[in-house]
Amino acid sequence: MATQAPSKKISKTGLNVLQTRHLSTLPWLVHGFSARVGGFSRAYGKADLNLGFTNDDSRATVERNRENFLRAAGAVGAPLKSRNALWPLITLRQIHSDVIRSVDSVPQEHLTGDGLITATPGLLLAIQTADCLPVILVDSKRHAVGVFHAGWRGTVKRIVEKGVGEMFRCFGAQARDIKAAIGPGVQSCCYEVGEEVRTKFESQFAYAAKLFREVKDSDPVREKYPLLFLTARAPGHGELPPKLFLDLVEANRQQLLAAGVPKRNIESSPLCTNCHPELLFSYRAEKGKTGRMMGIAGIRR
Repeated sequence: MATQAPSKKISKTGLNVLQTRHLSTLPWLVHGFSARVGGFSRAYGKADLNLGFTNDDSRATVERNRENFLRAAGAVGAPLKSRNALWPLITLRQIHSDVIRSVDSVPQEHLTGDGLITATPGLLLAIQTADCLPVILVDSKRHAVGVFHAGWRGTVKRIVEKGVGEMFRCFGAQARDIKAAIGPGVQSCCYEVGEEVRTKFESQFAYAAKLFREVKDSDPVREKYPLLFLTARAPGHGELPPKLFLDLVEANRQQLLAAGVPKRNIESSPLCTNCHPELLFSYRAEKGKTGRMMGIAGIRR
């Protein structure tokens, strides 16, 4: 797996745009993943780059953050418009689904789903995350792009695998020409899930077993006073159930491989949102009160 630390574009305000090396070689592509550093929000900390319209932050502040992020990423300028004009930002009301929307202009109404694809220059597609994976797909030959929101629910519904199929259906994109970037999200070190999640994956994927890791938990009280936890079951003591961790990055990488994307064309960020709440927003680490990051992709005219 091509797992590399993402490169950075740093604006004058200290705002970071995380970019992958293999996508940065495409001069016609605008892409990147945001972090939480270098913004104007104070709802979750000092100088946060919250890009989501959350209940805790003001709309004006988020719009200011978005403008600076788009400028730092290079999504500015278009024919017949000012050189400083921002590209239209297209987002979704995300619902943890496998719904993918194809767009060729700015939608007249709010879209619902978890994936966006386009072959139209000058549109910036965006997915918002705060632990789930943002995934960017780019057809390097036909100049088509897609962005996808992949939490465990979207992943078990095969959203990125379907994304490859939708890009072929809509734009003729060949899987062998697609480059994929999996952005920062919760990693296998921290993504504890329940047994019901493993059951859902096992019902869909033959390789599901290798996506999960069991960790036997220890309890110092039980170890010091074992007689307090005697049961009628052999061997005589109740045991804590093992903790279960899901490798969401590997799950999505396997789907891309299954869809025909070459292994060398898949790059993923090693950054874990739960491990680095000082750098990235994490719903888990911040117990639900947090901002949102973005994964973006667009085509230069």
